[in-house]
Amino acid sequence: MLPDIPRDRQLGILRKMLMIRRAEEHCIRFNEEHTGLIRGHFHVYIGQEATGVSVCDWLNQDDYVFTTHRNHGHVIAKGGEPKKVLAEIIGRATGYCQGRAGTFHVAAPEVGILHTSAIVGGCLALAGGTAYAAQMQERKAITVVFFGDGAMEEGVFYETLNIAKLWQLPMIFWMENNYRRTGRGAGHAATELTNVPKALNVETAVIDGIDVGIVHETAKEIVRRVRAGQGPLFVEARTHLWPGNAFAMPKLVGGSTDIAWAWNPSAAPEKVRDWHKDSDPILNYVRELESAGVSRGEIEKLDALVSSEIDAAARFALESPLPEAKAALTYAFAAKGN
Repeated sequence: MLPDIPRDRQLGILRKMLMIRRAEEHCIRFNEEHTGLIRGHFHVYIGQEATGVSVCDWLNQDDYVFTTHRNHGHVIAKGGEPKKVLAEIIGRATGYCQGRAGTFHVAAPEVGILHTSAIVGGCLALAGGTAYAAQMQERKAITVVFFGDGAMEEGVFYETLNIAKLWQLPMIFWMENNYRRTGRGAGHAATELTNVPKALNVETAVIDGIDVGIVHETAKEIVRRVRAGQGPLFVEARTHLWPGNAFAMPKLVGGSTDIAWAWNPSAAPEKVRDWHKDSDPILNYVRELESAGVSRGEIEKLDALVSSEIDAAARFALESPLPEAKAALTYAFAAKGN
């Protein structure tokens, strides 16, 4: 369903989702088409764009977001600049962290993303800290922490959830379940993962993370309640894993997403056809926008503009310098010269 917001804002959500998709496709091409740019493993946010964008659409500049190894999408969703994200991914001096963070730890404090972590569940306790700080300072800022189903197997999840509930922290636990698991799995004894927060008297919701309208409406109400002092709250958003993530390193198994597949799914490569038809949040949203009167031409023009912008961002990253060797120890010690 479409979110109940003005048309321009609906299209703004599509624009941000496309920015993430096109940036992540470039991230994969950095690895596939260049030598030595990405020197380690990386993850992408393809297939989960509806979640990050819809949630961040309700957040203020001073609200905090903490995220995971799939952080690129969340940083862009919260207002980060794609060119600085892409530059950081390949370790360039113009990146958000001057090339020190790489793909797993992109942080943009100016938009409320103080830290990201590749460690499963690594940001949960930090998120609890900013929520506690805002509460003590009597500010209206809230904290959203995104994490995957695997983080619920970590001790820090239980500790953070427990203290957040005891202290009624202004915090949203937003779990992105990209395996769309509905029952017990090998990694957790709970029949349903939401049984865990329920055991600590934390209110939960389970939603379709592919449906922009559902995510957007849920986020609106959850953010309102937490800002009003009714936190913490827990949301499980279920999506379907993008086929390109089924490898040791993400691959563009079907090439870059063609927006025309929204109207002609049979044109998509066989390896990704079913996913783009049924589980791609962007193409599903495009079909809904068209049914509401947005023309194909307008959607294609928007995608072309976004693609051009992200192409320029990728060139900026590739043409940016590496950090100077002498800067290796900068920020390493609390002393002069840092």
